[in-house]
Amino acid sequence: MSELPSISGKEAIAAFGKIGFRFARQRGSHVVLKKDKYPLVLSVPLHGTLKPGTLRQLMRDAGISVETFGDLL
Repeated sequence: MSELPSISGKEAIAAFGKIGFRFARQRGSHVVLKKDKYPLVLSVPLHGTLKPGTLRQLMRDAGISVETFGDLL
């Protein structure tokens, strides 16, 4: 397994956008992303650097691997 990248919330939102996730709403520092016909939503914090556990859970919820996510960056 490759190492998780150190990225910001904005970079994560851009990467998830490449696989079909779109802005649904924002409340405070969290942006909610939805994908058509996908049961889960992603709540991405707009922090300077995402914690590794948070990023890993977002990738797990999106159904993609670390390698696939790295290709999206």
